[in-house]
Amino acid sequence: MSVLTIEPRVNHASPTSGLHVDSPVVLDARVVTETGGGPDKTILNSPRFLARQGYLNVCAYMHPPGDSGFEHLRQSAESRGAPLLSVPDRGPFDFRVVTEMLRICRKLQVTIWHGHDYKSNFLGLLLRPFWPMRLVTTVHGWVKQTSRTPLYYGIDRICLPRYERVICVSDDLHGRCLECGVPEERCTLIENGIDVGEFHRSLSTSEAKERFGIPPERFVVGAVGRLSAEKGFDRLILAVDRLLAANLDVELWIAGDGDERSHLQELIDETGRRDRIRLLGHRADTLALYQAMDVFALSSLREGLPNVVLEALAMQVPVVATRIAGVPRLIRDTENGLLCEPGAVDELTECLRRLLQNPVQRSQLGQEGRRTVETRYSFEARMVRVGALYDELLGRPTHPQDPQTC
Repeated sequence: MSVLTIEPRVNHASPTSGLHVDSPVVLDARVVTETGGGPDKTILNSPRFLARQGYLNVCAYMHPPGDSGFEHLRQSAESRGAPLLSVPDRGPFDFRVVTEMLRICRKLQVTIWHGHDYKSNFLGLLLRPFWPMRLVTTVHGWVKQTSRTPLYYGIDRICLPRYERVICVSDDLHGRCLECGVPEERCTLIENGIDVGEFHRSLSTSEAKERFGIPPERFVVGAVGRLSAEKGFDRLILAVDRLLAANLDVELWIAGDGDERSHLQELIDETGRRDRIRLLGHRADTLALYQAMDVFALSSLREGLPNVVLEALAMQVPVVATRIAGVPRLIRDTENGLLCEPGAVDELTECLRRLLQNPVQRSQLGQEGRRTVETRYSFEARMVRVGALYDELLGRPTHPQDPQTC
């Protein structure tokens, strides 16, 4: 049932090779469909950093049986040396998920259960009476709206105050968790981070465009994310359509997949811009895409603190983003990016036009964006804070960090 054969206290991947047999085990539990989303970049990158702090970190993903997108997550985990367990999940009444997760907890002798969504948070509370473990969760943001959303978020509001530590990735989520009853001493703001060693520019924008067969003078607008309504990609398509209508040499790439794909393709077809507005689907080569972008656009209507914006900043791509949730804390308007109101196609269009017509400003914003990530949002620093939170919860002395590895 699992991707890995699990044995207690066994090193499954090279990043854990220096761990002792009695190292505490952290189980990251999450529900995913298709190729996952932004939180998975954080979760699957965590094991190799937590190993430096003396923790064996294993990821257990609940997903629909036969979901082809899980293979992409498996490959991503393998490339990062992240131990990943597959738990087929047939829906809310599939009680085999409960027994499988309990089996995993007992087999791995899990010390800390780390949930990442309403179902994993509920399961942690359900399983703890049968296996003694500490409960931690990360709130990534309540963004996707479906008919079941009120039920799911209602469950989360019941679960979160019962967790021993609640990590929030943005200050607005921190405030909302306090409002739903999480005690302040258990609620911690730890923003997302980026591995600046992985995300760095190796080609000029012109060189990268040439590899994709794009003329160097063409202005490339890029976006990366799940194709769902809250991402506002329809607004971005309309904004780029307006730039093209003004006879500007522009191309839009949207990398990602999701349930809005057919709707977005219909909108593109209605504009008659299939040659300039492209849905790229899921792409593993996002580093190459970032290097070919003249600007990265975040058009979301709801978000937490998006990893894709941090990635673009790290790659020195100037960012235009909507003024939502934790984004204004990251993007200072005109200093390291441009901000516009969510849903405002006119503002989004004007911000893109400004950067198209001002290469000097694009260069300045790109350089300042890289500095922002290096000084405030490095993944190493984030994981030191997470490890220290685990240490405090378990009463362990904080694991000393080698400056060469942090």
